Order: sequence, then structure tokens, then C-alpha cells
Amino acid sequence: MYVSRLALDHYRSWSQVVVDFVPGVNLIVGKNGLGKTNLVEAVEILSIGSSHRASSTLPLIERGQSTATIRANVVGANASDASGASDDGEQVTTYEASLHARGANRARINSGSSLYLRDIIGQVPSVAFTPEDQRLISGDPASRRSMLNQAGALLEPGYLASLQQFTRIGKQRATLLKQLNANQSAGQPVDAVLSGLEIWTGQFIEAGIALTRMRQRIVSALSGPFAAIYRDLAGESEEVALKYMPSFDEVMFYDEPHQAISEHFQRIYPGEVARGVNLIGPQRDDLSLELFDVPAREFASNGEMWTMALALKMALFQVVREKLGIRPIVILDDVFAQLDDSRRTQILEFAKAQDQVLITVASQGDVPAEAMEGDGTADAVHIIDVAALKEAADAYQESIAQSLAALQAARQQEQE
Repeated sequence: MYVSRLALDHYRSWSQVVVDFVPGVNLIVGKNGLGKTNLVEAVEILSIGSSHRASSTLPLIERGQSTATIRANVVGANASDASGASDDGEQVTTYEASLHARGANRARINSGSSLYLRDIIGQVPSVAFTPEDQRLISGDPASRRSMLNQAGALLEPGYLASLQQFTRIGKQRATLLKQLNANQSAGQPVDAVLSGLEIWTGQFIEAGIALTRMRQRIVSALSGPFAAIYRDLAGESEEVALKYMPSFDEVMFYDEPHQAISEHFQRIYPGEVARGVNLIGPQRDDLSLELFDVPAREFASNGEMWTMALALKMALFQVVREKLGIRPIVILDDVFAQLDDSRRTQILEFAKAQDQVLITVASQGDVPAEAMEGDGTADAVHIIDVAALKEAADAYQESIAQSLAALQAARQQEQE
């Protein structure tokens, strides 16, 4: 499976742009600030519904616009309504995502009926390797929860819908906690607010248990491949482990954990009201990555952390490939400057064996020589000059502006 063409409208720095890709290695070359990462990020949005660089939709939309559109022609996707065929006879499917500053993000397949963006997640799977990956080991729990959510989008049907529902319920419950605090401080009645809180707490527990069980399955699927891949990368004597650390840890010990979690909430109720936040729940989950049974974030070297991060992303690739039956697109977003020669070679050997690789670099000289060699998936590396793309896009916008100005002037003359 591979993306053959990508078209963006009002996406970040691109008012309009069309980019053609090929199977195998695609090298996207451009100075920082030209928008090369925006191109691969758009593929990531189609793939998992979110970006490793943004926590909301608004930064993805060009300034001054209300909607951004991503369209991609995908060859070999698992779609029953493919729209045509590529030059070699393979089926082509067109995916479209509309990102809105307000309201739900939408999607279409082959210009069909309108869907939610989450409805196409997993149909164009990708795994991105980024400079931020080391934070999976050394960073705060939010980085690892983001990784869990990306994996869940690809591996668990309904995961994004469950996550959105849980987030909505959590916000409502936190609002009621703040209101309770304010009413108590002002000496006002709290009975109505307390009754509402009990209802939302029940829904919060139900949604949180469902999300926790999904994440438990995800970590269970990743843990074995992660340990095996790390040994391949670092040596047979190396031992690592990936463990899920759920905030609702009652799920790990009870078949029906609702009552135990409810009792937990009763114990922490005063603290929640005082702080106005949900003190337990999947929004506080974490992953424990261990090296020889000790926390890697505290004891691993910089090189060991990078190897663990690579192994975790490679494990995700392997599990997605096995579950979906297709090879995800590999995105290498400006990672070579972060890696030593050994790890560059490891990630390149992995990436070049896949159907399609999208590599972003500031300069072609930043790419190891082995990345430029033929690999059997393509006759040659396809090089995309982002500066030339930008120049062509700007020229197109200028021509449109001139045409509109001329049309407006002509209409004004007619009125005179």
C-alpha cells in the first residue's frame, strides 16, 4: 500500500499544493519553515486522526481559514469501493479529510457520503518516527498516553469514539466538581450539583473501564514484539519490558470493577472538589518501560532510550501489519540528526523493506548514503524539492489573485 498523490487545501502553511509520491523511498527536501513536515503530517492525520505535533485541530488550519482539506490517492488500500486503477492495474482509493475550526472533522471515501474522520482511521495506516520519540522513554506520561492513543486508533475498532466520549464526560464531571467547590465556598445549596455529579461519575467509570480494557489489550499485543525487537537491535543479552500502569488499576484485579472504582472515588471526593479535577481515570494512565527490571527513564543511557523508542515504534508497525494485513506507510520526520550511525542504519534497514517510506530532511546531504541506494521496492529514490513546490504554489496563488482582481475591475467598468 502506498500514497500516490497528496493534495492539500489551506493546511497549515500550504494554501494549495499537490505532491506525487512513489512506492519505496520518497525524500522530501527543504529548509526549515518551508512546510516539509506539514506534508507528512497530513498523511498522519488521515492515518490516525491526529498529529504528533498538535493536540487540537486549530493549528492544522491555515491562518484566516475555517477549514483545511486533505486528499490522498492510495494504491492497494483495503477498501471495497476503490475508484479506479493505477498504471500497474492496482486499485486506487481516494480519501478526503475536512478539518474544521468549529464542529466535527469529516471524511469521505471516493467522494461518497459524509463520514466522521474517525470512520476512516486505520484504512491508511502509518507509523511515524520523529525527533520527539525519545520522550516516550524520558518524557512525562502524556507522551506515552499519546502513543497509546495512536496505537489504539490503528488497532482497536471504536477506540477514538470511546476516547472522545470519555474526554467529554470527564470535562463535564470536572465542571461539576468546580461548581461544587464554588457553591460550598459561597454557602449555596449543593444538592442539585451533587446529584448531577453522581450521574456523571457513573458514566465516567463506565467509559473509563472500556478505555482501560482497550489499552490493556494494546499493551499486551505490543509487549512481546517490543522486547524481541529490542534484543535484535541491542543484543540478545538485553532485557526490556513494557507494562501498562492504569489509573483504574481495579480493572486488573476484578472482573466487575465498577463497585471498587466507585468506592475509590468516594475516598478521594474531598480532594477532587477542593482541586476541581478528576483525580483518577484513564487521563492519568502511564506506560512503564523497563530495562533489566528498573525504570528506563531513570537509568537508561541516551542511546538505550533511543533504541527503546525505535523498538516500540517498530513493534507498533509489526502488530498493525499482522492485524490489518497490510504494511503501514513509514514516516521518518527529520530523525537522522538525532541518531548515531548505528541507529541510522537500523532504522533505514527496517524502513527500506516496507512498501513506502516518506523521509523529511533539511538537506539531501543529511541523508545517509545507504538511503539513496536501490532497495528492490523502487528503481530509485524519489526526491521532492519543497522549495520548488512552494514556489509553484505561490505562483498559482498569485495568478488566481490577479485573475480575481481583473474580473473585479471588469465588472466595475461595466457598472460605470
